[in-house]
Amino acid sequence: MSTVGLVGLGAMGRGMAGSLRRKGYPLRVCDARAGVAQDFAREGGVACATPAEAAAGCAVLVSVVVNSAQTEEVLFGEHGAAASMAPGSVFVMCSTVDPAWSACMEGRLADLGLLYLDAPISGGAARAASGEITVMAAGAAAAFDRAGPILDAMAAKVYRLGDQAGAGSKVKVINQLLAGVHIAAAAEAMALGLREGVDAAALYEVITHSAGNSWMFENRMPHVLAADYTPLSAVDIFVKDLGLVLDLARASKFPLPLSSTAHQMFMQASSAGHGKEDDSAVIKIFPGIELPRRGG
Repeated sequence: MSTVGLVGLGAMGRGMAGSLRRKGYPLRVCDARAGVAQDFAREGGVACATPAEAAAGCAVLVSVVVNSAQTEEVLFGEHGAAASMAPGSVFVMCSTVDPAWSACMEGRLADLGLLYLDAPISGGAARAASGEITVMAAGAAAAFDRAGPILDAMAAKVYRLGDQAGAGSKVKVINQLLAGVHIAAAAEAMALGLREGVDAAALYEVITHSAGNSWMFENRMPHVLAADYTPLSAVDIFVKDLGLVLDLARASKFPLPLSSTAHQMFMQASSAGHGKEDDSAVIKIFPGIELPRRGG
């Protein structure tokens, strides 16, 4: 099997790396946080200090970082991977980014003789750990030919959305529109229930077995019930992602009233000091409610 490099062992990246390891791929991993790569590599794989080291000798390098700025650093920073990637190897970009930026990155890497897949991901940490994420990918056929088996090893669904970068990111941005609006709506519903004195656990039970349920309500409101705002996906992620949604629509003067409102809700939560908390902490913007407490 070809050696795979993976940069970014966060909530999603660690699970994806674990899936590759279970499938038997020789694996080189890197994370900006001290000790994280070494901790992962105790059960298999090689811990690398820099993206350049992780990319050395790899046919495919998978990047699972937060945004385009971090992706630029992975590729072109002081110890960037681009300089150590062999011609014809594939860079798989899994972040949520501006589609135009992703299309531009494909061209930059092509000038260096490198292939690129615009391949944002979805599914959450649990699905990443079980190898069941969704990949929304676009890029040249040669990039799919080389990286396809590696994507399949990490994902339940790999969608091929076009032969040019940008198409995958557009679909991911639209997915994030729905995700952000659904989280904001779920928080609003739970907040109203609390305001009206409804038992929060009973409300959760009823809604999750009724037509008003959503995946985000079912997944995120347990964090509120447990008063556990440990971030799996943080408030500030949706400040960024819904910002990308609005930027994409603004370019064609397309109205997005629900997205705009949800973005303002996450902005309000962030400005109140909750930006690093789990995105369900958007519920904290609602006045006059008593949120569940830990152990209560």
